[in-house]
Amino acid sequence: MSEKILVIEDEQKIADFLRRGLTYENFRVEISNDGESGLKAARDNPPDLVILDVMLPGLDGLEVCRRLRAGGPLPILMLTARDSVADRVKGLDSGADDYLTKPFAFEELLARVRALLRRVRATDETVLHFGDL
Repeated sequence: MSEKILVIEDEQKIADFLRRGLTYENFRVEISNDGESGLKAARDNPPDLVILDVMLPGLDGLEVCRRLRAGGPLPILMLTARDSVADRVKGLDSGADDYLTKPFAFEELLARVRALLRRVRATDETVLHFGDL
């Protein structure tokens, strides 16, 4: 079964572009256009990874990231036009695992998605055995 990616992005053109590209790469994709619906989607049908814009209507991406992170180790890739060092630090400190600025190359985004999912798979596959336990 292919991994599910939740894209929380309010710019419809970017959301559609990500849906097409990620679907072509055999990911299942769900789109949410604001922070509240993104949190609900993540809670109701947990994804394997979230791609999250920072500048969202209503609840901003930094707060969404903090709330998602409080729920567990879900991989989060921030994708945003905010490109200053201070913005990148805020994004990572809010709980994002990676931060990519717009405009972006789809190939780079895809490589970052694969890297984040590899880390999750490696953690999931780690099994410890202790004697007869």
